[in-house]
Formats: sequence, C-alpha cells, structure tokens
Amino acid sequence: MKDMNIIEEGSFKYVEFGSGQPIIILHGLMGGLSNFNCVFSFFPNNGYKIIMPVLPLYDKPIKETNVKDFAEYLNGFLEFKNINSTLLIGNSLGGHIGLLFTKLFLKKVKGLILTGSSGLYENSMGNAYPKRGNYEYIKSKTEEVFFNPKVATKELVDEVFETVNDRNKLIKTLTIAKSAIRHNMSKDLPELKVPSLIIWGKQDNVTPPKVAKEFNRLLPDSKLIWIDNCGHAPMMEHPDEFNNSILGWLKENNL
Repeated sequence: MKDMNIIEEGSFKYVEFGSGQPIIILHGLMGGLSNFNCVFSFFPNNGYKIIMPVLPLYDKPIKETNVKDFAEYLNGFLEFKNINSTLLIGNSLGGHIGLLFTKLFLKKVKGLILTGSSGLYENSMGNAYPKRGNYEYIKSKTEEVFFNPKVATKELVDEVFETVNDRNKLIKTLTIAKSAIRHNMSKDLPELKVPSLIIWGKQDNVTPPKVAKEFNRLLPDSKLIWIDNCGHAPMMEHPDEFNNSILGWLKENNL
C-alpha cells in the first residue's frame, strides 16, 4: 500500500490503474488496499481499468457509519468519476456494500463479483475485542482468516492490532458490524438481475461455504467457483486462480 499512488480529489481518496472498462474494487472492514495487489497488476494488462476507492469506514459520524451510507458514498464517487456503468468486485464488507449498491443503483452495475461477502451471514466481529490488547491473540485471530496462516504477515497483523486498539476505530468497527447484521440481503438478492460471480474459499471460516451456496441459490444469474485450500481472502491466498477465474467469467459474459 505504501508504494501506491493514492489520489486525493475533493472528498475522495482512491487508486487507479489502466484504461478500459472500469472495475471498482470494494475492500473489507479489515482489508487494506494492498490486499488487492494481484488485481491491480493483472486486469490493466487485460483491457480493464481498476479503481479502488478508500472507503470512509472510520471517518464519518456514527449515524453515517453503516452499509447504506457506504453504498451511497460509492454512488457519489462514481458520479464524481463520471462512471455510469461498472463492474464491482467486493470482499467481505465490500461485497455487502456492492450488493446494496446494486439494489439501489441497479442500472449502473454491469456485473457483480463477490468473494467472502457478508450480507447473508455475519460471523460476529466483536468476539475478539475483549482481548484486543493481546498481540498474540490478535495474531492468531488474523491467521484464522486464512487457510495458510503465513499469509498473515507481521505488517497485516500490526494493521489489525492498531485498528482494534484505536478506540474510535473500535467503536466504528462494532457499529459497522451491527449495521451489516441489520442489512440482511436475503429478500433482495432475487431482484438483483445482473451477471454475478461468487468466488469462494472452500475453507473460509468467516463466511463459511454454505453462505456461498446460498448466494448462488438466491442470485438469479450467478455462477459459483470454489478455490481449494483457501480461506476468506482468495485474492491474497490464490491470486492467479482468483484473477483467471474472474477473467474467464468476464469473457463468458462479454463483460
């Protein structure tokens, strides 16, 4: 993330790579921009422009710290960028924001890609916080997100540790978690009639495989791709398989 050129314009911060059909990347609650390094380097070489806004998860007043306001923030960002039609890739909370955005602004979404998305099942994000001052505990919790615990680098663990020990960020994190539970999308998904790809780690224990199957059942035009030996963040654990699966699906659907 340190090597990225983060553009600041108006009230928005974002990174942008390449040219062509826009793909908007939506990061998760604990997911930094660097989690998507593989996407930044791959898709611009295949005719797509990658744009990733820095979502204001910790910067808004409490009353605006919720999934709906983040979806509306995304709409404001797309209007600012003059993007009327886009593809969305969302991981975890980012997937949830993408789903609600699609519900609210359906005509602006050409295709939706979900990986480890919330929206149907929320594994309580609050359980770890009573021990938030314990670095080893946070390290073990971070490692549990992945099938291969070595993916949880010291830099990543440090970032999570800093977040859960910052009182403001902790309050906002818990507020967002409660908002995610309130904004269950099960009744909305059958109305989201856009091509959708569900790409899921077989060993995801944050949003378990049954969640992916339920997304696949409820989204009317969806395809489910499994990645084995993989937890909650396929783009980090199996970047090549993640990218190629998405690119193949985009070609299948002329997106």
